[in-house]
Amino acid sequence: MADTLQDMLTGATTNNLFMQCDEPNVSAFCSLPEGFSARPCRQNELGLWKEMWAQGKYLDFVNYYYKKVYAPQKGEFFRRTMFAVNENDKPVATAGIWCSYGKINTVMFFHVLPEYQGQGIGRGLFSEILKHTTFPVYVHTHPIATRAIRLYSEFGFKFVSDSVVGYWENNLQEGLAYLKEVLSEKDFEQLQTTTANPSSLEATLLSELAEF
Repeated sequence: MADTLQDMLTGATTNNLFMQCDEPNVSAFCSLPEGFSARPCRQNELGLWKEMWAQGKYLDFVNYYYKKVYAPQKGEFFRRTMFAVNENDKPVATAGIWCSYGKINTVMFFHVLPEYQGQGIGRGLFSEILKHTTFPVYVHTHPIATRAIRLYSEFGFKFVSDSVVGYWENNLQEGLAYLKEVLSEKDFEQLQTTTANPSSLEATLLSELAEF
């Protein structure tokens, strides 16, 4: 049993899950809490955004990914990357929608600083970016991101059931097995699946570098 649990925990971090939202659940939308507002990332805050994503572990990857995917469209990156900021204009959360492969809208890095989690900031920021995009929207996540998965599900995202997305294996069954163990019965029962839009799957093969 110990080996099984260890394998499950390892898979929760490394297994890939993909979600698709064809039409958002507008009842999940909300405003940012009082004292917080949303604005685009400024050019002098690129290092701060990278540090948020790297979380002290993955800076080499973040630098590489930014250089290959975002830097060639620098203006679009700073237009699309949003911060939630407190009353002192300090960024405390980030999210955005990127047009991956020039074809499909995908959720960019979505993160709320740990000390600001549980206050509705992530929900408010996610509501803000979804108000200004077109659907469908996709997100690549991992089973360990249970807080984000619950939020995505509430907003109308469903797990993609296709076995492969681009060059990634989609580990849906393993992911659902883990989520069944860690989510409440109510939250788990709200999870839904769907098949990906065929044209979106085709777009994921347009580049050797996965853009989401």
